Amino acid sequence: MNHRTVSAFVVTLQIAFLLHFPLSAFAQTNGDALLTVGGKPVDKDELVYLISKGISTDAKTPGISREEFEENLELFINYKLKVREAEAMGLEKTEEFAREFASFKETLIYPYLIKNSLEEGELRKAYSRMQEVVRASHILFQFPPNASTEDSLIVLKMALKVKGEIENGGDINELAVQYSDDPSAKVNKGDLGYFTGLQMVQPFEDAAYTLQAGQVSDPVLTSFGYHIIKVQDRQPNPGQVRVSHILVRFDAKNPTAEENARRKIADIYTEIQKENTVWEDIVKTYSEDPATNQRGGLLPWFGVGSMIPEFEMGAFSLSEIGEVSPPLKTQYGYHILRLEEKKPIDSFEEMEENIRSRILRDSRSGMIQSQVVAIQKARYGYKEDEASVGRLAQALNSSSKENFAAAASSQSLDKAPLFTLQGRTYLLSDLIAYMDGEEISAKFTGGTFDVWFDRFSAEILAQTEEKDIESNNKEYQMLLKEYRDGILLFSLMNQEVWEKGITDSLGQAEFFRKNLDNYQWQNRIEAFLVKVLDPTQAENARKKLQGNGYDQSLIQSFEADYQTNATLAYHTESGVYEYAEHPVLSKIDPQLSYQEIEVDGSLYLVLTGQKIPAGPRKFEESRGLVIRDYQEYLDQSLTDSLKSKYPIQINPQVKEEAFLALNQ
Repeated sequence: MNHRTVSAFVVTLQIAFLLHFPLSAFAQTNGDALLTVGGKPVDKDELVYLISKGISTDAKTPGISREEFEENLELFINYKLKVREAEAMGLEKTEEFAREFASFKETLIYPYLIKNSLEEGELRKAYSRMQEVVRASHILFQFPPNASTEDSLIVLKMALKVKGEIENGGDINELAVQYSDDPSAKVNKGDLGYFTGLQMVQPFEDAAYTLQAGQVSDPVLTSFGYHIIKVQDRQPNPGQVRVSHILVRFDAKNPTAEENARRKIADIYTEIQKENTVWEDIVKTYSEDPATNQRGGLLPWFGVGSMIPEFEMGAFSLSEIGEVSPPLKTQYGYHILRLEEKKPIDSFEEMEENIRSRILRDSRSGMIQSQVVAIQKARYGYKEDEASVGRLAQALNSSSKENFAAAASSQSLDKAPLFTLQGRTYLLSDLIAYMDGEEISAKFTGGTFDVWFDRFSAEILAQTEEKDIESNNKEYQMLLKEYRDGILLFSLMNQEVWEKGITDSLGQAEFFRKNLDNYQWQNRIEAFLVKVLDPTQAENARKKLQGNGYDQSLIQSFEADYQTNATLAYHTESGVYEYAEHPVLSKIDPQLSYQEIEVDGSLYLVLTGQKIPAGPRKFEESRGLVIRDYQEYLDQSLTDSLKSKYPIQINPQVKEEAFLALNQ
């Protein structure tokens, strides 16, 4: 059972647990609770919350009528009776409940976490940037291996010097050939072509999207080094295109081969211009791309920043479906492109999950986590014992995880303080206990103490935030209670009603015997119905059926013939039917073995046979109905017994407050 099942189950109580009994039958109490169930109070907010979820926001009249309120209150009481019984049976103490509830909590709390709001902000920012494409050039200044602080300053000074040259009229593309440590600069002169959000490392993207066309950035630090960036152009995002192509390859080191490829692609382009030329045939004959030449050269959809710049610019320059580009050169060879389809950028809702997964895979995830920790520390009064932490780092960073506890003990460091959070001081012994419960992680950089201290403090802060939400966020409390009670309700109903109704064969038989009047056949008749779908085939059917009655061999012969020779001519059905309410058979003369009638504009040819008078069903013929009715009986019996077991008391004043709250 997933969380949607539980939620739907609770919200649709008026369907699943509609048990009618007057509220006036209940005693009343003067306490502050809306009601008590066997002495256990139930707050009005829970009723208001559940009913509110079921009120349509599209309703012409807001709120809820008095009659609807009374009905929902009855349903709510039935619901609470069953939850009370599930609690009394100890169903919330089972391993299955604990496992399922823990899984739900992990999902339910996510929208309320600081992390979620920060991620949502990044998602929206990324999508906003995706509305635009930026063309930029850059010069990269890398650090030498194992660079010192002095080395980093030297690289920064060089970047600033080159920036000055650009601002004094220097061409960034020519300077990229001279200075850039990006290997591709020798070919593209630092021109990165067009790109959009999430296609560059975050610091580079952040800088590029703050510049207008023609502006040059200060040195931008990324994991690659320092960059000087100049934005050449900014345009609305053209969306995505799908093209097919013809490719003629050549060896870039062989001028003769390149010239031959250029002539060949020119000849192919001339051939394409001829009337009655079939693109797919040309592709199959000439294209040297084995991955696409057997399927018309068709490539997958792509957007800006997904292909090499020359190919991309050629594709996006095409405007009409079927338009063919002049030959263009890339590092792979010469291409001719044909535009197959175009579409705008997808909506945020369509792209949300893809954007989220990309954000969580790049450096933004680390940035978000750092922001989360910083906010948590400020919100919950985190105070690190910097002096103690510094000493511990010096003493334990070189120890392995396996030897960490022994090293701490040998130096009598177990009681050394780490930080204080909400009045509690956490010690090194707490960190050691945490490390013992964690698997050895994949590769990490940094000293052992530093790495595990950061993990431990982040975990404690996350737990503190969850406890804070659970204690102080009313909406989350209601949602959590809904799912908790929903799981208990499902478990009780499954045990006492649904499974029992299916497996209790003796109970089913006894219920059937006592309620035999509910399982009666009406007058029935054997019938074969042929609905004529193709009027031109009506006479063929008439010739085969006219003058006959219901006969299995005739039916089989007719169906075999039309399914072989005229599959779409007829729709047939046969069997024994209660005909009084049947949409077709209710209109026939039961005394005629063959007849034709028209119903809702369709012609039916009908063969009839034996007429069976009304009478009792056999148990085997009614099993499905019996199981359904038996489960309803068990449900009603359970509720009736619980009303006796757990007295209900209602506070009329609080009840009225709940009604008013739903109509504000």
